[in-house]
Amino acid sequence: MKGERVFSLDLLRVLACYMVIQVHAGEFYYIGDGGTIVSGDDAFWVNIYNSLFRTAVPLFIMITGYFVLPVKEQMNVFFKKRFTRVLIPFIVWCVLYALYAFTMGKTDIEGMFTNIAKIPVNYGVEVGHLWYIYMLIGLYLFFPIISPWLNSASRSSLHFYLIIWAATLLLPYIHQVFPEVLGECYWNPTSLLYYFTGFLGFAILGFYLKKFCIAKSKLDLPIGFSLIIIGYIVTYSLFANRLNTQELVSDLELSWNYGTINVAMMALGLFLVIKNIKYRKDTILKKVITSISVLSYGIYLVHIIVLNFFFWAFNDVFASAAIKIPLLTICTFLASYIIIKVISYLPKNKYIIG
Repeated sequence: MKGERVFSLDLLRVLACYMVIQVHAGEFYYIGDGGTIVSGDDAFWVNIYNSLFRTAVPLFIMITGYFVLPVKEQMNVFFKKRFTRVLIPFIVWCVLYALYAFTMGKTDIEGMFTNIAKIPVNYGVEVGHLWYIYMLIGLYLFFPIISPWLNSASRSSLHFYLIIWAATLLLPYIHQVFPEVLGECYWNPTSLLYYFTGFLGFAILGFYLKKFCIAKSKLDLPIGFSLIIIGYIVTYSLFANRLNTQELVSDLELSWNYGTINVAMMALGLFLVIKNIKYRKDTILKKVITSISVLSYGIYLVHIIVLNFFFWAFNDVFASAAIKIPLLTICTFLASYIIIKVISYLPKNKYIIG
């Protein structure tokens, strides 16, 4: 990553990287066979720890929008640069995860080659975190298309888009009462607000914050903390309630949906708080944060393998998820960083770690 770095966003990226690892560490303690819910004390701690950490993916996308939008290069230059950094390592790791599943006895050699062959269709091995890369590539494909608008967009036109996008963040809850709204039906999934939905809103929010809210304000901290607290209370409370009423994880995680207003509130709140952090230049901490931020994509790609190892090593040592979740996360985060740091010294490392 070249150019002048923004420490607050490096810190935010590192925080998001840590959070996504902890979210995955928590999955061992509330997800049962067939996507059923494992309730109890462990699930309670998962909710305590990870309700706030559902902001990891929105934060990643906001940071992407902050730095990438609007696209200034020619389309072919932009795609070559972005896809070299993102797509090639993604394919490499899809293959590595297929090999990993084979070596761990989760599939036979025929299944391994089938998984590799399926990569153009969907990630071969069902390693959950790889979904993010498909979504990110989709955003990259769309960024050059919306950039001419963003170049000339007024504050009011961005407000218009973001307000409607924010309204769509209520749809997951509205659908609990009205399964089909605003023209939705089995032959038409594209409702009235369909084109305002999705992760693109977080990217445009990141762009908006760069353009209009980069200067520090006295209101940033009170607004930021208020958004975090309110969003967390909603996220935690709904998850806790559904823990006792739902049977499937897909139904349990309603308030953990990235496309919900409460998760967006927490993500925006964290952004406002972190951008106001004061720091001194040329400190060891700043160098470490920058180093981790630069390697965050590689850390994201490798961390599931590392997490599985530490789960095998630690799970029976401690009784409570209150201890195991942060312990697994810290060990996985540090070990993943070390692994990717070593790989970064290899020739052609960009094709492995981005």
